[in-house]
Amino acid sequence: MSASTATDPAALSEETRLPWGVLLSPPPSDLPYDDGERMESPWHAQSAMILKAAYVAAHGGVMTDYYIGVNMFVYYSWKQIRNDEYRGPDMYFVKGVDGTKPRLYWAIWDEDGKYPDVIIELLSPSTERVDLEMKKDLYEQRFRTPEYFCIAPEVERLLGWRLGPDMRYHSLTPNEHGRLWSEQLGFWIGPWRGVYMGEERTWPRLFHPDGTLVLLPEEAERQRAEAERQRAEELAARAEAERQRAEELAARAETERQRAEELAARAETERQRAEELAARIAALEAELARLRERSDR
Repeated sequence: MSASTATDPAALSEETRLPWGVLLSPPPSDLPYDDGERMESPWHAQSAMILKAAYVAAHGGVMTDYYIGVNMFVYYSWKQIRNDEYRGPDMYFVKGVDGTKPRLYWAIWDEDGKYPDVIIELLSPSTERVDLEMKKDLYEQRFRTPEYFCIAPEVERLLGWRLGPDMRYHSLTPNEHGRLWSEQLGFWIGPWRGVYMGEERTWPRLFHPDGTLVLLPEEAERQRAEAERQRAEELAARAEAERQRAEELAARAETERQRAEELAARAETERQRAEELAARIAALEAELARLRERSDR
């Protein structure tokens, strides 16, 4: 995308500044927002997007009270415009602002003097020296950005600095997993090996304070789907167990019914035998009485 032309240089000569560098003269409305250059590699572009997507997903899916810029210019003085100094951070986070406001760039004078709270640069051979020297000094001494991170391709190096009370950057120490803690973001930043956008690489990722991975929307959806699948399998297994138990109970009931029928049949046989015995006894008693009566005569 081609860069648009800056405002008339004559108008720039009448600038006045507030103490923090905000301009009182009318700002230009046609600032360049794209230098026409792509990020160094697909890894660089996708690394920025994976970090942004994870942060946005962890905060409800909408940038409401914060803003994340990716490969966008940050304008902080008219001198930038005069000298065509249009270098911008690879990625930056600004908290406490209206994130729903459409922006092509971040102009300090349009944002109430608000600078980024976190800046992330993705190192490459062509930019590493600038990122670790000139930009680091700029973010420390002019922007006063609280935290600055630099990430090498495949996260072979992860560097971070935090602004101290002396208003100087102090290096951050990685934990046992090679991650750096960001107080501003409230997450760890560290390496993660996996597949993103169809590529298996080592990507920079965000991690919760407890060390668990901050999931991307698609990862969260897969996790929900897997949890639903496991739940469905558990319910199916439970239903099968209940079915088998019902069959066992039915078989037991059938056995008991058959046993009851057998007992009833045996009882009926015993009843009939008792009746036959009773009848035979009655016949014998009658015959005995007849014989006694005859003998008495």
